[in-house]
Amino acid sequence: MKFGKRVSIKLIDEAEEAYKKLSQIVGYQKEKDRLNSDEIKLWNGIQRALDLVADNPFYGENAKKDQIPKYYREKYDVDAIFIVDLPLYWRMIYTLESDKVEIVAFVLDIYSHDEYNKRFGFRKR
Repeated sequence: MKFGKRVSIKLIDEAEEAYKKLSQIVGYQKEKDRLNSDEIKLWNGIQRALDLVADNPFYGENAKKDQIPKYYREKYDVDAIFIVDLPLYWRMIYTLESDKVEIVAFVLDIYSHDEYNKRFGFRKR
């Protein structure tokens, strides 16, 4: 307990759906001995990111307040989000909540770079 509090991670909504879908694909890939697939690289990257966040809840890049999409502000009532780069240009988005005993990292989204750009309103150059 590096922070004096227990850190737990909860995947919710779209992040939970993406994680479950990827879990099924990876299970199938491993079953067929396709160990070099992009899905497995992404899966391993997500597992590593979750471990890093569990060790240090402030691991991700803290998004500037004015860059937090309205979507997250309205749906989750957040005023801080963190962004983790994953393999294959994917991103993991999470926020933190804390009480006297525990810090909870709520993973809000796991998506491709294109989906990230759309959600954050970034345009291609």
